[in-house]
Amino acid sequence: MKDSQLSSLLTPILAQFELELEEIDVLPAGKRRLLRIVVDGEGPTGRGPLLDDIAEATKAISTTLDSSDAFGNSPYTLEVSSRGVSRPLVVPRHWRRNAGRLVQVNLGDGTVVTGRIVASDDDGVDLDIDGTERRIGYGEVAKAIVQVEFNRPHPELDEPEEA
Repeated sequence: MKDSQLSSLLTPILAQFELELEEIDVLPAGKRRLLRIVVDGEGPTGRGPLLDDIAEATKAISTTLDSSDAFGNSPYTLEVSSRGVSRPLVVPRHWRRNAGRLVQVNLGDGTVVTGRIVASDDDGVDLDIDGTERRIGYGEVAKAIVQVEFNRPHPELDEPEEA
């Protein structure tokens, strides 16, 4: 089954869990195939999906794939994950979901800036760079990655810990 067909099969399942399909990869893995799916979504805090949501979606995807002819009788391994912080910010919703986080932005002119996301919209992002706010249009961005912070200045933005 082609990626586009898999996407058509999986998108409605993910929508039930308020998740969006970001990426599908089908890779050979010995006698099996590895189906790697990356999802995203708002989640209850607007900052991305929760692990429980991804786990429930994974069960539903597995059930659907097993009952379809997506892989015929061939064995496969299913991996479903969220975007994670190491993936580049590519579309406006990625920037919005990371508001308040520190990002490193490689600009098209070769300069690199690091700043905190203050706001974003469909055209660009406002970064706080060392106390100065700077507007950067998405067209200027070559690559942007969220920086991992161990001592975040605003921990209230993080998701609550599960009991």
